[in-house]
Amino acid sequence: MLVAYAVTLAVGLLSLESPQQPIADPMFSILEVLIIIMMPAMVVLMVAVHAWAPIHAKTLSLTSIIFMGLLAEVTCSLHFVILTLSRQPEFTAQPWLPLVLSFNWPSVAYALDILGWDVFFALSMLFAAPVFWGSRLAAWIRVLMIASGVLALAGLSGVVVGEMQLRNIGIVGYVGVFLVVSALLGVLFYRTTPLEA
Repeated sequence: MLVAYAVTLAVGLLSLESPQQPIADPMFSILEVLIIIMMPAMVVLMVAVHAWAPIHAKTLSLTSIIFMGLLAEVTCSLHFVILTLSRQPEFTAQPWLPLVLSFNWPSVAYALDILGWDVFFALSMLFAAPVFWGSRLAAWIRVLMIASGVLALAGLSGVVVGEMQLRNIGIVGYVGVFLVVSALLGVLFYRTTPLEA
């Protein structure tokens, strides 16, 4: 799902005539649906990290689940509302619609999206990273989780300076780097022999 999201996002961004434009339909709607479908899997991935984590790191991995759950709640609610309400005539006729449900800065929807991905996702990665020690594979996962979280946090610079193109730094973290993290986690879990509790 993350690969499908990354490809759709790349196609959507490449189709823009100007970097200031938001991604248009049908790519925008496909991205919305993919996010909603992807979020439960991302929460389950963090639950798997928690199950894998050694006892001394369980508090960190549980905190990671909580932040991923917050991301899922915020982003699924936001994108479901945009998919279902933003095209309804009762909403499209309102002059305030762009300030509430658009991805043009500033808007409520954009601010919530930033909270979810540049804050909650980043914190989930940064709390999960210290769980991984020992093997070279675990070390790579730790380093890439830290990179993913730091890049996502760096996306907040767009809000600070009012330049939303800087948010693309965060996108590199939570799409590009996280894709590699997810693949490496799959390899790690495949290689790990389950222990009886």
